[in-house]
Amino acid sequence: MSFKGLKILALGALALTSAPALAQIENPSEDFLKTQYGPNPTLQEPDESLIPTVNIADAVGWNGQDKPIAAPGFKVEEFAGGFDHPRWAYVLPNGDVLVAETNRPPKERQGIKGFIVKMFMKKAGAGGSSADRITLLRDSDGDGKPEVRTPFLEHLYSPFGMALIGNDFYVANTDSVLRFPYEEGMTQITGKPEIIVRLPAGKLNSHWTKSMVVGPVGKYLYLGVGSNSNIAEHGMEVEEMRAAVLRVDIANKTKGVFASGLRNPVGIDWQPESGELWTAVNERDELGNDLVPDYMTSISEGEFFGWPYSYYGQNVDTRVEPQNPDMVAKAKAPDYALGAHTASLGLTFYDKDLFPARYKGGAFIGQHGSWNRDPPSGYKVVFVPFDEAGEPSGYPETILSGFRKNDKAFGRPVGVIPDKSGALLVVDDVGNNIWRVTPDEAQ
Repeated sequence: MSFKGLKILALGALALTSAPALAQIENPSEDFLKTQYGPNPTLQEPDESLIPTVNIADAVGWNGQDKPIAAPGFKVEEFAGGFDHPRWAYVLPNGDVLVAETNRPPKERQGIKGFIVKMFMKKAGAGGSSADRITLLRDSDGDGKPEVRTPFLEHLYSPFGMALIGNDFYVANTDSVLRFPYEEGMTQITGKPEIIVRLPAGKLNSHWTKSMVVGPVGKYLYLGVGSNSNIAEHGMEVEEMRAAVLRVDIANKTKGVFASGLRNPVGIDWQPESGELWTAVNERDELGNDLVPDYMTSISEGEFFGWPYSYYGQNVDTRVEPQNPDMVAKAKAPDYALGAHTASLGLTFYDKDLFPARYKGGAFIGQHGSWNRDPPSGYKVVFVPFDEAGEPSGYPETILSGFRKNDKAFGRPVGVIPDKSGALLVVDDVGNNIWRVTPDEAQ
């Protein structure tokens, strides 16, 4: 049997008998931060083993009394709960909060390895069917508790990214970008959608989420589209327009690759000082506990970041077949490491005034948490300060933690976004709720 076949059998055994984890590193030392985080991480040697690390927390949810732990100077309260696997949020200009209740499409994986991965996902809290719904929340009096909650759009197909341009509301389903007519204040869209472009999907649709952000003048939409594999093991023909940020020309209904070599770019936002587009990227697996760091990076048109041929610049991944030295030579190193296997999904730059001034222009990142690291990493929301030139200027600070304890996951943060008042909303797809972080005036 091949090495790859043995690994699949080993994964199957681990899916049934994964052991409790070591304690999570909640407050890492400065030395550890320097190796795993920041502009110049220390990359470990690859450690490919027959039996990969599998360390999945049982998704148990919150008990109705506990909640995440906010950093000193902040407090956290539930904004709304009782969702069906919420993943992403979008705030309309009038303050209404839209929540994508969504999950992977039903025909997403095939084969033995696909079956094993589905077992893992079920254990981690992502094994159900997709609600295919966007829900609207309206907090008219600003007390942090919405008075209105209603289905805004239904009968979608694994929706994720959302955007509003004028009176046009856009939704990124897993297989297409749709446009709907919108009027300010409406609580439900009933009009028929118009397809702007089709997106890579199909039966093999491993990284199914399609994040989305509007360009500065409203002419383009930028979408994060993940790879169909870990390291292109299904061949590059199934990776067309994947592992990339795509740019959609709205008027002409066309799409193209803006930046590539990004294994799974999810969170995507414009840095307010520099005007650059940044994305949070999940890197490859099965090279060891501390390799490869997930990262966030600025991206420009035509840039290539290595996937699948190399990681963190021009570090060659010898597992990839066939090798491609010419592409490795083009690979750009990302700007800022976010820790190995942290699953850094959400990314938003803070442009409000509610938080202390030093948070202005900095990045909040929702780290969904590892499934293949011991001790586990992520399971928190972190903040990275940026300077006046729009560049990262320090190590991450934990803003919200307590989502995982030992082998139990009470919640897992995904999308992060400021609401109209400046409070930070955190979407929790295991707790099935949204948390609201504000300054703690009592401290």
